[in-house]
Amino acid sequence: MAVAALTTLSLQPWEPVRKEPLPPGRPREWYVSHNRRLKAMRLAIALLDAGVHHPSRAGDETIRQVAAQIGIRRPSDTTCRMVRGLIRYGR
Repeated sequence: MAVAALTTLSLQPWEPVRKEPLPPGRPREWYVSHNRRLKAMRLAIALLDAGVHHPSRAGDETIRQVAAQIGIRRPSDTTCRMVRGLIRYGR
């Protein structure tokens, strides 16, 4: 049901954000997890704005559909779990 409700919403693409360089010298895993957390936050905010306020309504396909609507690359299963965790924490 959440997927059907999201298709009727008109989510706007994200406006470009001024990007600053990441700090040098960190292990590669730090950069990967940092970017994953940013992506999960963007998706969680978009889902909350769309009316998805419970993690059980945010399935992988729902999250991926919202990602496509706002112009973010398809998230992995790990990122989808992070999004549900952020929604759970934000309630």
